[in-house]
Amino acid sequence: MTDPLSLNWRAESGAPAPRRVVLADDTLNADAAYRLACEGTGLLWQGDFHNARQLLQALVRRADRKPRKAAKTPVTHPTAAQSFHLHRQALGQRARTLGMVLVPLNADYSIPLRRAPDLRVACQEAWGPSNGKGCMVSLRELLGVVGAHEWRKKGVEITALGEPPNNRIHPYYGVFSPIRGEYVDLVANTPLPDTQLAFDIGVGTGVLSAVLARRGVRRVVATDQDPRALACARENLQRLKVTQVELLQTDLFPPGQAPLVVCNPPWVPARPSSPIEHAVYDEGSRMLRGFLAGLREHLTPQGEGWLILSDLAEHLGLRSREELLDWITQADLQVLGRHDIRPRHSKVMDTSDPLHAARAQEVTSLWRLGSAV
Repeated sequence: MTDPLSLNWRAESGAPAPRRVVLADDTLNADAAYRLACEGTGLLWQGDFHNARQLLQALVRRADRKPRKAAKTPVTHPTAAQSFHLHRQALGQRARTLGMVLVPLNADYSIPLRRAPDLRVACQEAWGPSNGKGCMVSLRELLGVVGAHEWRKKGVEITALGEPPNNRIHPYYGVFSPIRGEYVDLVANTPLPDTQLAFDIGVGTGVLSAVLARRGVRRVVATDQDPRALACARENLQRLKVTQVELLQTDLFPPGQAPLVVCNPPWVPARPSSPIEHAVYDEGSRMLRGFLAGLREHLTPQGEGWLILSDLAEHLGLRSREELLDWITQADLQVLGRHDIRPRHSKVMDTSDPLHAARAQEVTSLWRLGSAV
């Protein structure tokens, strides 16, 4: 029998294994577990699977307790950018602590614990075929795999794709889900400059390519660097019976020019801490700046580039409107127009969110860009 402590480590984020791992079971109480987890000790579970989930929930409650205020703590007023970085730092520490509850997986992704569910299909969808070796994984990550499997089965209804049931996008694990529908609505409602050809830069689930096709664009060339995203888009487009989209694995632009080039880059210039965060965080605004710098070369003379971008980064003090406009000018582009929409997601109304002040002001825009005269 394999020694559980000798199992290989698996982490989608690339995070290193805990430096110390101990065996744990149903006799471990939550306070002791939380203390060990805070110290960075991994708890490789050997007991009942459902009890492991209950332990994780107990750790969540402890991690989310508000600390008692010190009697004479000076009042500080951090900037929006400082609040953002402190918030991400706190979330990172919380994730590391909660990630210390570990479960073993057999070589076929089955779980050798009492009352463990059969999650082999979900694991194979997320991670691909097994390498034939057992491993240990964070229970929190495993539950994320299960959640992604359910989203992939159920799908997300997209009003712009028509009537149900033929209007659902099914996201893969690690591919950003189009649950924030306002950017889709912008692409669905902005007048098309041409219907012959469009480029979709960063296809993701394929939702924007599908919307363009349903609007009558005869041919769409969609690109992405991530093979997982391309596979996800391909399956969604096949399910929707959209045949005029060509998928290409490349960084940013395909060869040639188009009368319409669409891009919805990550909105926040910060370092992603996991693959799924690449859809939200774009360190140094790399994709945004790359899109702007290369757009003119890939536009036909009267073509339009549609840049879909939230101004959340501006309200967080991470990027200014002047910077964005300077990048547009430096790329020999001009603003032809702009369509704005307010977000509808639940965080806008959550006053307990440390970033509520910025989120409450957020506007998502579709910038219509053309070559400067």
